[in-house]
Formats: sequence, structure tokens, C-alpha cells
Amino acid sequence: MDRFSEEHFRNDDAARAWFEGMLWPNGPTCPHCGVIDHAYPTKRRGVYRCAEKACRKDFTVTMGTVMERSHIALHKWAQAFHLICSSKKGVSAHQLHRTMDITHRAAWFMAHRIREAMRAGGLAPPMGSGGGAVEADETYIGRVKGEPMSQGTTHHKNAVLALLDRDTKQVCTFHVESARADEVVPLINANLSKEAHLMTDQAHRFVKVGETFASHETVDHSWDEYVRYASDVKTRTTYAISVNTLEGYFSIFKRGMKGVYQHCSEKHLHRYLAEFDFRYNNRSGLGCEDGERAVRAVKGASGKRLTYRQPNGESHADAQ
Repeated sequence: MDRFSEEHFRNDDAARAWFEGMLWPNGPTCPHCGVIDHAYPTKRRGVYRCAEKACRKDFTVTMGTVMERSHIALHKWAQAFHLICSSKKGVSAHQLHRTMDITHRAAWFMAHRIREAMRAGGLAPPMGSGGGAVEADETYIGRVKGEPMSQGTTHHKNAVLALLDRDTKQVCTFHVESARADEVVPLINANLSKEAHLMTDQAHRFVKVGETFASHETVDHSWDEYVRYASDVKTRTTYAISVNTLEGYFSIFKRGMKGVYQHCSEKHLHRYLAEFDFRYNNRSGLGCEDGERAVRAVKGASGKRLTYRQPNGESHADAQ
């Protein structure tokens, strides 16, 4: 069966209705004044006019989203959301370019816009609320642009800190300047509840901050210890002390970055992290299948914008 057999993947009018149904569940919403369901369609396809006397401005469903001012057909946007959300290790811009018959430049920028839609806000409640276990670990990816290759060292690689709540099964990653305590500790304090039971390896960066939580358990990888078990006297249950769940996440992330994307500049790493976080946090194991995952990504597109020329003056051409 053709994966794009549904009408909104093939027809612009159907795609527009699909996007409107998700982004405007209560009727057309004016991005200028915020009034809901008080607008009427104009003669131009997909264009509405706000009926508020103080506003009276025209708008479309893409205005105020990552799709704003895009000249790419809406059914191709629907295809791109589905492809990126349904591919466990991601889809390269070259693959989007070939599959959807658009230019590589358009595919590259479209993919970054969708990653922006996938980017989550703050965590509420904090991880480990209610006394749950939270794994914390770091990994390294690629190398800093312009630096020489260094065999067997992480000095010239990009550091990534990851936190994973075992109860909610949600992961949150951060691109950090380095894995030193002064970079890692503030992020742990900001995202974890003090009730949390922190689980890490024996890196020194976690020692002091671990004392501020309900407990801090470690495994010693230098002795090939990757999991050990302890008993909770109050609940009379046995639990695993490890960071293996995060190691599993890192394996998916690195396979995608090395096998699909192959290269990622440091300035865009946070967007790729957002993409892998989103798919992991909305995975089939949590009851979220491909179609629902795409819908959640589209809903995240509202209120976000990524332009060819960023506020710092960097153009799209510079970003490549």
C-alpha cells in the first residue's frame, strides 16, 4: 500500500483542511488578535479575514507556524512531517529532496523547520517528582569544526547531557560546552525534583549534586559494572541501578547521526537533539504510532518561526 495514499498527502485542499483541523480545533484562530472562530473565508483559497472590528486582518493556517511564508505545497509539508516522524533514525535532506521532488535547499530548510516544531518547552512537573528514579549520563558526538581529529579523546567533540525519567519514560537532552560540573549541575538542578533518586556512572561531576537529591546511586563502568540491584525497605521491592536506558537512547541517536545525517555542525546540534527526543518521547512503546506522532509534531508548529535570515544576521547559506 502506498504510504501516501491518504488524500491530504496528495491534494493541497485536503492538506489545508487537515492542518486546519489540527491547528484550529475550535475554528479559525486569528494570529493577529487571538480571537477564535470569528472570521470568514475570503475569495482567495485558504485565506480568512478576522471579523473583529479592531483587527480585520487576513490570515491563513500557516501564519504564526514554522510553515509561514513557505512556497512549498501544503501536501508536501504533510508528507515531510510524516516521513520525519515515522523514521526512527531520521530522514536526510537528500532523501526528502528525492522523495518529494523538491530542491535540496528547500528540503534542508523544511527539515529544520519541522525539528523546530518538535522542540519541547520546559518540563512540568520536574523529572523524578514523587520520588521516581532519574538517569543522568553524557555522550559525545562529532567534533568541533576546525579542530583536528583526535584518536581516543573527547576534547574536540560536542558534549551532550541526557536526563531520563524512568516513571514517565521521557528523555531530555542538552548540548553543553563540556561535561564539566559547572555545565552539568545547573541543568540537573533545573530539571529534577529534589525527591528524585539520581542514577549515574561514577564520574566526579555527579558527586556533589547527587547529595542534594533523595539518593544518588552509581554504577562503575571501569569495572564492567553496568547494572546492579538494590532493595527498597519501605516498599519491599527490588530496583535496578543503571543508566542502561539512556545508553539505549544514545545508540539510536548515534546511529541516526552517523548513518543518516553523517555530519552535523555544532550550531544545529540542539535541533537534531530535539528531533530524536521527540520521537523517543512519542514512540510506539508508549502507544504513539506514526500518524499520531505526526499530528503532535504539527501541533507543535504553532507559535514557532524559523527564518532564512536569523536575528543574528546568519543567512541560510551561512548555516549550511
